[in-house]
Amino acid sequence: MVDLTRVQKELQECNKDVEVSGIRVAPKADSLIHLIGTIPGPLGTPYEGGTFNIDITLPDGYPFEPPKMRFATKVWHPNISSQSGAICLDILKDQWSPALTIKTALLSLQALLSAPAPDDPQDAVVAQQYIKDQNTFISTARYWTEAFAKATGVEEKVKRLIEMGFPEDLVRSILEAVGGDENLALEKLCSA
Repeated sequence: MVDLTRVQKELQECNKDVEVSGIRVAPKADSLIHLIGTIPGPLGTPYEGGTFNIDITLPDGYPFEPPKMRFATKVWHPNISSQSGAICLDILKDQWSPALTIKTALLSLQALLSAPAPDDPQDAVVAQQYIKDQNTFISTARYWTEAFAKATGVEEKVKRLIEMGFPEDLVRSILEAVGGDENLALEKLCSA
C-alpha cells in the first residue's frame, strides 16, 4: 500500500522551492497515486526554455518500489522513447532506494536531459543520431523542444484547434494526453 502521508510530505517539499528548482508535482485528478511532474529544460542544452511534463504513477509498494515515470511531453533524447515517453534510467529500475523521493527522481531526469547516455539507449534511432551526427541531433532536439515543450507553442495549438470548432476544455485535455502532439490531438478530437 502506498504511504500517502509520505506522498503528501513529498509534494509539499517539492513545491516549496519551485522558484529556485522550477520543478513541481501535482496530483492528477485528485489522486495521490497518479501525479504530474514538471521539469524545466536544463540551461545550455537543446531542451533549454522547454517545460517537460512527466506522468508519474506510484505503485502499491512505493516508496520501496520506484515510481513509474514517463515523459508526457514529447522529447528527442537517446534515453527517452520518442514514441511512448518511456525512460531508461537506473534509479527508476534496479537502483531505486526508499531514501530517494519523487523530487530526486525528477532532478535525475533533468540531469539526464543534460547528459545523454547513448550507449544505454531507450530510443536506438535517436542514440545513433546522437553518436553519428551531433549537429542534426541538436537541431532535432531543439525543434522538438520548440514544438512540444514551449508554452507559446501549446497556446498556439490550442488556438488553432479551437478555431476548427472544438471546445477548449476538450482540446486542452487531449493535447495534454498526447504530449502536445497537435496532429495526434486532431485525430483524437475528430474521432471523439
